[in-house]
Amino acid sequence: MEVAAEALDEAECYKLLSGAVVPRPIAWVSSLTEGGSVNLAPFSCYTFVSTVPPLIAISCGRKFGVVKDTVSNAVRSGEFVVNVASHDMLDALHHSSAELAADTSEAEALGIELAASHALAAPRVARAQISMECRTRDVIEFGTHRTQLLIGEVVWFHVKDECLRGGRIDTALLDPIGRVGGPNYARLGAIEGKEPVATSSVDAARNRRP
Repeated sequence: MEVAAEALDEAECYKLLSGAVVPRPIAWVSSLTEGGSVNLAPFSCYTFVSTVPPLIAISCGRKFGVVKDTVSNAVRSGEFVVNVASHDMLDALHHSSAELAADTSEAEALGIELAASHALAAPRVARAQISMECRTRDVIEFGTHRTQLLIGEVVWFHVKDECLRGGRIDTALLDPIGRVGGPNYARLGAIEGKEPVATSSVDAARNRRP
């Protein structure tokens, strides 16, 4: 298939991008509504953009032009929590994507246990192996439909001992959920370790090219 991007409508472009940019980590974001209930929503397009300070960016599309509750909550309260769900939490994470009234708590509706955060009022998901408490830093809009990039500074890390090995997070023990094209998810396959690449090995590889 060969096609110009400008010839695609929004849905067609989304299908290609979400099928090509895979697997994507999922930010399971908890935030507080104006009335104090807990909003819990998954976003399958996020990454870290800085380590000093630690900044996380989450791409939040609009629904029929309306700003997502997560963004509204994060801007108003100035905080949110990014939870990393393991595969055994997939059903709960998937069903938390349902469109509910803004004042309805997905956590309460689905029976998801919450735990108090250290520095924030917004709680974290108790079973999540990793939770990152974030202060809202910025919201940047992109594109015709004004997709919002929510940027938060991590002020506290919660990492459970069971996913640590040698002081590092062991990805196999974490067993994270990845999002792929369509309403589909993936687990990690084989993890292949490599030694750090030194400049000398890069030069050697270059010299081996025909």
